[in-house]
Amino acid sequence: MSGQLTVPAIGAGAEPFACGGPDALAARLEGRLGAGRLPATGQNGDPSGWPRVLFIDGRSGSGKTSLAESLASAREANGWERPHIVGMDELYPGWDGLAAGSAAVPALLLSGAYRRYDWYAKSFTPEVEFDRSAPLIVEGCGSISARALAAARSLGSAYAVWVECPATLRRERALARDGETFIPHWERWAEQEVRHFAITQPVARAHEVLHVAG
Repeated sequence: MSGQLTVPAIGAGAEPFACGGPDALAARLEGRLGAGRLPATGQNGDPSGWPRVLFIDGRSGSGKTSLAESLASAREANGWERPHIVGMDELYPGWDGLAAGSAAVPALLLSGAYRRYDWYAKSFTPEVEFDRSAPLIVEGCGSISARALAAARSLGSAYAVWVECPATLRRERALARDGETFIPHWERWAEQEVRHFAITQPVARAHEVLHVAG
C-alpha cells in the first residue's frame, strides 16, 4: 500500500491519527488495540486488549490485505500470538461470488473451519481449520456484515475497520496486483460491490474508517 494514510473520520470514540504507510499505520493501530483504547464490542477479548475478531473491509484495491499483514506482523513483533488471517478471496466462489463469500463468514467464525476456493481449479478445497481461541483477522470485500459481527461477538470482542480509497488509485493497485486477469472483471466486480454494500452497509457498521490518499 502506498501513499499517505489518514483517519479524519472514525467512530466509536477512537482518536484520529495520520502516518506514512501500512507498517506505520498498523503499528499505531496495534498499539491502540493492545492498550485497550479502542472500544471493541463484546466480551472476553484477548488479555492484551486486542479484539477476538478484527474485520478489515473496503472496495477492491484499497489496501486491506497489506494492512492485515502489517497488523499481524506488528502484533507478533510486540510479543503476542500472531493473528490468523482469512482473506475473503479464499471464500468467493469465482468472479460473481462477492455475496456468497460474505455470507460464508458467520459460519466460518462459529465453526472454526471453511473451504478455500481454488481459482484455478474453479472448485473448493477440503476444509481448512483454524484455532477459534486465537485472534483472527478477516480481511476483504464483504467481510463486515451484521451477521458476521454478531457471530464474532458470540466468540468475544469484535472490531471493524473500513478502508476508504479513491477509485483511480484502487484500480491502479488492483490491476498492478492481478494484472490482465482482473481487467475484464473490474467493472463486473465493482457493480457487485455497489449492490452488496448497499445491503450490508459496512461503513455504517465499522468502528473506524481509514482514508487512504494517493
